[in-house]
Formats: sequence, structure tokens, C-alpha cells
Amino acid sequence: MERQSATAGHWTEEQYRLALAREGPERLVLVAEDFPPLPSAPETSTHAETSPLGFLVAQHLPPEWELENIVVAPTSRRKGLGKRLLDSLLDAAKKTNSTAVFLEVRESNAAARTLYERTGFEQTGHRKAYYKNPSEDAVLYRLTLP
Repeated sequence: MERQSATAGHWTEEQYRLALAREGPERLVLVAEDFPPLPSAPETSTHAETSPLGFLVAQHLPPEWELENIVVAPTSRRKGLGKRLLDSLLDAAKKTNSTAVFLEVRESNAAARTLYERTGFEQTGHRKAYYKNPSEDAVLYRLTLP
């Protein structure tokens, strides 16, 4: 899914495995799925698989959280799914008595930047040529939690 998004952080399979491993820092992984409708005739049904619509990965670095990656499938964009994933992260951060959530995003990712700013994140800096393929600056954001 993230390969379909030019602006997403592109991780290797190994990076995802490490993020999901039990060792290392505490991480929050959220997956939004679309459940298929129930068949009208259960006797003819087969096990239906869910379709992932989006996901979020965040790392807890007490007393803060870092949003490491958030991706929404192209067919599910502009429907509030990214906002729901982000709100779930903020709820989790508050439950751990964290002080802030921070992230970086491609400078060209206007949709994500708008989402972050509407949620209350404030721009705190830039990282020159932070992203590769293509090379692009990162914009740093931080949200101080109440």
C-alpha cells in the first residue's frame, strides 16, 4: 500500500519486521481494514479476507511519541481515515501521560501537512534533503499534549 503512495515513507520489509518485533522501543501499530459484506447464503460462503485501507506506525520515546509512518490507500483518501488513525495515536499518547507527538513529512505532501496543521501540530523546522527517491526536504512538526 505504501508503494502506491509517492509521499509515504518507504520502508523495507526488514524495517517493518523490526517495528513489529517485541524487542526494542514500544510501538503502536494501527491498521484500518474494510470488512466485506456478509454473504446472504452462509452455507455457500468462504472465509472472506479483509482489505487494508490504511495504517499508522508510531514509536514511544518517553515522554514523547514519534509518528513514523501513516499511509492511506488511494481509494480511501479524503474520507477521514487518516484523521481517525492520527486521533487514535493522540488518544494513546495521552493515556501514556506523554508530553508531545512529533513527526516529519515530505515538504510536497500538502494533504498530510494540512491534516497535521488542522489537528494542531506546529511546524518546528526543516531537514534538507531528508528523503530520497526523490530527494526532498522534510518539514518537522510537533504537537504538545495537554
